[in-house]
Amino acid sequence: MSTKPTTSSASRRRARRTPRRAASSLAERWTEIDGVDVFYRESPEPPDAPAMMHVHGFGLSGRYLLPTAERLADAFHTLVPDLPGFGRSGKGAAALDVPDLAHAAARFLDDRGVERATLVGNSMGCPVITEFAYHHPDRIDRAVLVSPAGGIYNQPLRRAMAQISRDGTREPPRLMGVVTPDYLRFGVSSTVRMFRALTQYPSLERLLDLHIPTLVVLGARDPLMPGPARVQEVASQTDTHVLIVKIEGAAHAINFSHSGELAHVIRLFMADQPIVDDPNEPGHARLYEIHRGVHHPPARGA
Repeated sequence: MSTKPTTSSASRRRARRTPRRAASSLAERWTEIDGVDVFYRESPEPPDAPAMMHVHGFGLSGRYLLPTAERLADAFHTLVPDLPGFGRSGKGAAALDVPDLAHAAARFLDDRGVERATLVGNSMGCPVITEFAYHHPDRIDRAVLVSPAGGIYNQPLRRAMAQISRDGTREPPRLMGVVTPDYLRFGVSSTVRMFRALTQYPSLERLLDLHIPTLVVLGARDPLMPGPARVQEVASQTDTHVLIVKIEGAAHAINFSHSGELAHVIRLFMADQPIVDDPNEPGHARLYEIHRGVHHPPARGA
């Protein structure tokens, strides 16, 4: 009997191209979700610790989230997937929208045997998390929304593209070498379709409807975010569970550019500790709390 692989299995192995050089200390693995090959990174030996999944932004893979994810891997069972249609993962027969991506994230956790997790997202990853919480409230412990994007301030597409261009001049130059291959792989047609899906998504409604402790982290130099007055206006619209923290000197890709400060504030948030600067990184950036919803857990020892 011939042992030659079938065309489908051979093509699948060709498609599953793991990076030649590991991008982090996290293990690089593949799985299959709804018939789509999904690439992800995970703590090499998941400890007996709460799970934390990092969710990437528009057109990107999870690679640029690794600096922050690595810093938290000692305390959390860390997962960083490329969602279907993004990064190295395959694409399904139909283009995905925000609810589809949220459900795919839930099925990814199913595949990894994770019942509940804290979700950390950047940019478009934040609407994916709020949608996940809306449909799967029993599966999310806490939410960390870093540089939320996709709302009316980022519309129409030409405005969003201009904002992204300005942000590129404010990010570390090495970020371009990380995200450019992702953008090229994602493609123009996928960009247009995904942007249309984002404009139809009720981002603000879902954010204000969250009923779990939620941390929102903003960069003071982020051109994709509205000014402080608008942020305060939105935050005060209703009694929320939201804690908002600003990092001076940061732009949009905080998970990459200010991983030390972000990992520090996430640890404080998870432990309900007061928000203070990281003493191990003096002078790099200043972080401070600008809003604490009435239903957010009070800071212990504050």
